[in-house]
Amino acid sequence: MKRSKMMEFGVGLFMLAGIVGLVFLGLRVSGLGTGVSGETFTLHANFANIGGLKPRSKVTLAGVRVGQVSDISLDPEWFDARVTMTLDASLEGKLPSDTAAAILTAGLLGEQYVGLSVGGAPEMLADGDVIRNTQQALVLEELIQQFVSNMARE
Repeated sequence: MKRSKMMEFGVGLFMLAGIVGLVFLGLRVSGLGTGVSGETFTLHANFANIGGLKPRSKVTLAGVRVGQVSDISLDPEWFDARVTMTLDASLEGKLPSDTAAAILTAGLLGEQYVGLSVGGAPEMLADGDVIRNTQQALVLEELIQQFVSNMARE
């Protein structure tokens, strides 16, 4: 009887560890994990259209995740979307001031994220600076609408 209870306890513990592992892997794969660990700094960028970009979306540099989107708001002066990004502190003072930010899509219908491209200016971006060179999201619905309207004209 005692051996049976120990066996049930062991199986239950094993199942619990498996469920915790699956939740952890699911969060890591979906990009909803803890994000950037350790010290960070903040950069801002204004976009005419952010498409489906959301807070906690990843920020990449050369395909490597270096941060995440921490906030999205409307710029009351220019009526653009103001995207606030939290980046790894190891990049602070190392990104040129002409660095470009583009909203990209992972795959054809995948999640959207911010991709940074390093420029060549001698001045560097610091905490709280604004990335001026931006490229808005490519919205699939707008492309389809353009295609259909072009086909109708012909």
